[in-house]
Parts: sequence; structure tokens; C-alpha cells
Amino acid sequence: MLKAKNLHKSYNSLQVLKGVDLDIARGEMVAIVGASGAGKSTLLHILGTLDRPDSGEMTLDTDEVFSLKDKELTALRNRKVGFVFQFHNLLPEFSALENVAMPGFIAGLNRKEVEEKASDLLKRLGLADRIHHQPSQLSGGEQQRVAVARALINDPMIIFADEPSGNLDSVSAEELHQLFLELRDDFGQTFVLVTHNQQLADMADRKLVIADGKILP
Repeated sequence: MLKAKNLHKSYNSLQVLKGVDLDIARGEMVAIVGASGAGKSTLLHILGTLDRPDSGEMTLDTDEVFSLKDKELTALRNRKVGFVFQFHNLLPEFSALENVAMPGFIAGLNRKEVEEKASDLLKRLGLADRIHHQPSQLSGGEQQRVAVARALINDPMIIFADEPSGNLDSVSAEELHQLFLELRDDFGQTFVLVTHNQQLADMADRKLVIADGKILP
């Protein structure tokens, strides 16, 4: 479903990615691990189309991603890609429901249908009594589940998660890890995770180690 070939990325004179090749199958959970500074987050941001490589190619489904113009790439990202970040990135002035629905609104989908789906997702993720709470009224684990629901709202082909449990206590982290497994098993959701959490990495179908800008064989 996702195929990257010979990705290179530098920041000034610092080479971060030095020719990364990667294939992700539909319904697969892949963990990317490695030491700090190895290039994990840079790779994730490029795979998630948040950044462009200096050179290399990537195909998502049938789209040759980096041949698209910025506006086309933004539309593809909204339609086919979901994100979960370490610090949630929820909008503080909006409720959980509004935060989850936002990508659907941006995509121009029917407002009522988006809100109904957002409500269903929040209930599915155990937040039925938190739907109208703002992020400041939620625990860290609850905020991260809202972020997962937001990532799912447009039925993405793939979800990218950057240290998703890095800011959670051990109980909330375990709950989040189990949630990812349920979403993979129940919905066939594809995940690419960057993590330092060995437990989460071991739960993945496949673990890729990045070192010195390359995926180790």
C-alpha cells in the first residue's frame, strides 16, 4: 500500500536520511525504532507527507506522492492519512467532538454526518461521557484517545503515530497500545509507529531499526 524508495533528506550539511527503502502492507502495524537522532521522526514526517525528501520516490495506494503539487498533497493527506502525535495537538477552545470532527469539516463532508461519526468514534473509544469536554478537562490518556478518533474520522488508509504513548503514564500507555491492536484487528487499520517504547514496538507485526539514516537489514 505504501512504497518508498531511496529517500534522502538533509538539513543544511546534516544528512538525516541516506537512502531509505520501505514497504508497508495494508492492515500491517509497523514500528520504527532507533536511537535519538537516527532519523525516525524525519522519516515518519516524510512518509506521512508532512515533509518532502530531497530525493527519492513514494507511492501511497496509486498516488505518486511527491509528484503532486502542495495543494494536491494537502488534499491527499486529509483524505488518506491520519496522525497521532505525542502531545495530542488538540485545539483547546473546542470540545472533544469538535476536535475529532475537524478533519471532516476541512474535507467539506456533510456536517451532521461528520458529527455523528465523531460521536460514534468517541463512544467506541470509551469517551461517551467526555464528548462535550474541552481538552483541559480531559486526562492525558483521554486526550490521546480523542487524537486517535480524530485520526480515524476520514477513514484513512494509514495512520502515522510519533511517540504516541511517550507522554502517558504506564496505565494509559498500555490502554493506548491495546487500542491500536483492536483497531488493526477489528478494522484492518494500517499503522506506522515511531516509538522508544519497547512494549509497543514488540506488539507490532514488524519492527524496523533505523541507524545512521538507513533501515538496517
